[in-house]
Amino acid sequence: MFARTERLLLRPGWADDAPALAEAIGHPHVTQMLAHAPWPYGLDDAQHYLSRATDVRVPQALIFLRTAGKPKLIGGIGLHDGTAGIELWFWIAPPYWGLGFATEAASAVIAMALDSLRLPRLHATHFIDNPASGHVLRKLGFERTGQAAPRTCLARQADILAIDYALDLAAAETDVEGRMRAAPLLAA
Repeated sequence: MFARTERLLLRPGWADDAPALAEAIGHPHVTQMLAHAPWPYGLDDAQHYLSRATDVRVPQALIFLRTAGKPKLIGGIGLHDGTAGIELWFWIAPPYWGLGFATEAASAVIAMALDSLRLPRLHATHFIDNPASGHVLRKLGFERTGQAAPRTCLARQADILAIDYALDLAAAETDVEGRMRAAPLLAA
């Protein structure tokens, strides 16, 4: 998956991204909010993540802040085949929290899910102690399904209650297009 927004570049991770990935995600406040990231997260974990096979039906990308120089890795985003269907996931490194980067990147992924992948619906979850992700999901048009269930968090080595959200892409098409006009997606 390649996408460019006003401030961001989304692209697949490459082997030489491993040190930057380990640095960006290697913070306990990031990994403890993700289901599949271990703690501590080191260079070997980043290399393993970047070398695994990916499924084109569920694209994944690293999020880079576009700068005058070399883009700065600030997060990750993608889709995966979850228990309720195709799920959106994202994370942002702590220095970049609260700046709208998760919403901007997720808007681009939602547009791809709608336009290129032709998905009818997306799901997403967040751990109950991560209300910031819930705020991002609601800004994107996701609605709570009324479901909540324990989900394993590898970093915490525990099951944590996760709140389920869904986005009907067909019904949200107009809203997605409006968000994309506000934060244009440019072909990379």
